[in-house]
Amino acid sequence: MNVKLVILAIFFAFALLEALRGGFFREKEAVKGDALVDFFSTIVLLGLVQPAIIFSVNGLLGATLPDWRGALAGIPVVAQFFMLLIFDDMAQYWWHRAAHTFPKLYHLHRPHHNARYLSVRIVYRNNIFYYAMMPGIWLSAVLVYLGFGWTYAVYLVLKLTVIMGAHSSTRWDQAIYRIKWLSPLMWVVERTISTPSTHSMHHGRHKADGITHYKGNFGNFLFFWDVLFGTAKISRQYPKEFGVENLPEISAAEQLIWPLVRTPGIDTAKEQ
Repeated sequence: MNVKLVILAIFFAFALLEALRGGFFREKEAVKGDALVDFFSTIVLLGLVQPAIIFSVNGLLGATLPDWRGALAGIPVVAQFFMLLIFDDMAQYWWHRAAHTFPKLYHLHRPHHNARYLSVRIVYRNNIFYYAMMPGIWLSAVLVYLGFGWTYAVYLVLKLTVIMGAHSSTRWDQAIYRIKWLSPLMWVVERTISTPSTHSMHHGRHKADGITHYKGNFGNFLFFWDVLFGTAKISRQYPKEFGVENLPEISAAEQLIWPLVRTPGIDTAKEQ
């Protein structure tokens, strides 16, 4: 299975759905620099940061622990998948939560929330150092070295399908909510994986709207982490506006490479 092609196909499927609805290329709330931040951050992560981490981990462990290469390849696939959920997805939950707790770390994550729209365009929209420091990517690279390669490939496809669906403006869950007899099923689904409703609440712009839950709904693949650790809020509603409030505007360059570029004398890193 060519993982990159599968992920690209899923991305373009969501992009096409958004485009048919008048979005993706023409986001109504987009401002100057948004397209640059969206696409540059995506290209840098997929083309530079993630491959560099995998290459570095593989080289370092290969030089220091050569006998450990593929050492866990023989354990059950279910166990491998569970370990990826813990060391990648749960680790990302805590990294994401920390980004909304510590001001300096928030500035690395703020570009993701600067967008005043939801779209698959912003799935990877973050400061390039945010991903370079993300524990889950490093831990996943270690697990791949230990023999989780094919399991990680399947896991990654499933995770990114959920994440893209949660960020997409197509709101696949909205249609299911209208089917009353599926409500019990959705009760389980929305407490297990991230959905457009639960994740859009995290991207809401105004805390006073009664829907926005900026200090919660941090889950990426599994929303279950929010349920487990007490940060979940479920409303089956969607904020009318997205973005950050009460913070000064920053340039595209600052969003992408802060602290190398910063606005002097202004605290643009204060977390929300």
